[in-house]
Amino acid sequence: MMQFRLFFRKEMLEMGRSYKWLWVPLVFLMLGVMQPIVTRFMPEILKSAGNMPKGMTISIEPPSGAEVLAQTLGQYSSVGLLILVLSFMTIISGERQSGVSQMIFSKPVSYGSYTAAKWASMLSLITVSFALGYAGAWYYTVQMIGSVDAGAAVKAGLFYLLWLWFAGSLTLFMSSLINPAAGIAFVSLGAALLLSMASGWLPRYTAWSPGSLPQISAEWLQSSGEAKGAAGAAVLCLVCMAILFTGTIYQVKLKKSKI
Repeated sequence: MMQFRLFFRKEMLEMGRSYKWLWVPLVFLMLGVMQPIVTRFMPEILKSAGNMPKGMTISIEPPSGAEVLAQTLGQYSSVGLLILVLSFMTIISGERQSGVSQMIFSKPVSYGSYTAAKWASMLSLITVSFALGYAGAWYYTVQMIGSVDAGAAVKAGLFYLLWLWFAGSLTLFMSSLINPAAGIAFVSLGAALLLSMASGWLPRYTAWSPGSLPQISAEWLQSSGEAKGAAGAAVLCLVCMAILFTGTIYQVKLKKSKI
């Protein structure tokens, strides 16, 4: 436990020195508030755009608050996911290539504590960033668009946070498996996007897939009933995260000094 605390403090300090605790939450906050603001002022933006025939009018049916909040989660599925992958893609491989991990493991250090500290610090940053962005999106949606059912919004946020945790765990595993940063980003982001798209292409076979969590989050917001497969997808996602974490420990032990 003492080693975990030391490594955890080290990771949090490094995230602070690299300003990740500043710019990652700010990006998530910007993505969160941008969707309701753009939706609210879209008619005025189109009117001021010009180059429209005289007498032509554009009628846009205003979306509900739940729909706007669901569209905000869609922003996190693209840009937000990219930001997270780029932030953590070298969390293990960077230390291995620089020789830091070789210095660390020259002493009697627990591989589990080393990996768990990186995993916990990564999940902490993901949780704070998403909570800040989602809260901002919720506030501006209620103020500018309309009310959102609090219970549905909380459930949708928790399920989507679980999806971001899975994506972070996948990136951590890839960072322990391969060295090139571009390869880590490509494989991690590609695998996450494929899982998410597969849930739309093959809903019958991927109802419990972690990739269905973004869709389940949107269903919580836009439907009055319970989202189908929510419990199964959450449990399977946690199991996959545990498998990825175990695989990361094994890869750290196997490649502790390889470059």
